[in-house]
Amino acid sequence: MLNTEKADIAVLVSGGGTNLQALIDAQTDGIIKSGQISIVISDNPNAYALERAKKAGIKTAVVTKKSRGIAFEDDIIELLNENGIELVVLAGFMTILSSKFTKAFENRIINVHPSLIPSFCGKGFYGLKVHEAALNKGVKVTGATVHFVNEIPDGGEIIMQKAVDVLEGDTPETLQKRVMIEAEWIILPKATELVCSKIMNKGE
Repeated sequence: MLNTEKADIAVLVSGGGTNLQALIDAQTDGIIKSGQISIVISDNPNAYALERAKKAGIKTAVVTKKSRGIAFEDDIIELLNENGIELVVLAGFMTILSSKFTKAFENRIINVHPSLIPSFCGKGFYGLKVHEAALNKGVKVTGATVHFVNEIPDGGEIIMQKAVDVLEGDTPETLQKRVMIEAEWIILPKATELVCSKIMNKGE
């Protein structure tokens, strides 16, 4: 723990970083006040999320599976420990973490998933595939879920959910955008603050 007043957060990213931006904005706006983003780690050197972090003055690191193979997770764990990280937030991180990794940070890793778990979740459900499945099923309500991460994809305890209406004429793309704006970008910062607050209170 590098900061005695706030929990140090690492955000793991793979792509554009819209959820990371929501977290950065929430930190600036005081929604996240019990934690601070200390490092952003990407498994993709070309992820635009890294630029978002740099613009916000947040330390970045890149660890790729291609270059590190089985040492990939060990390298990330080392970075987390070096930076005193107490909470790991997966924000569009496209790598499924092993049980070794999740157990090393038990109840300290959270993820946002673009559906109301237990619907449209688990292995193979990510990105637009989630919204395509929701539309194919004909559901009238979808949403997003923030949950703790364990060794089962999308299998950890639910922290927070928010529902979003499916509208007539929705495409996977329009639904994805609405779920982000109306659910993901709202509940991910709120859940992050909730978990950070509990971490800090336990330390007292």
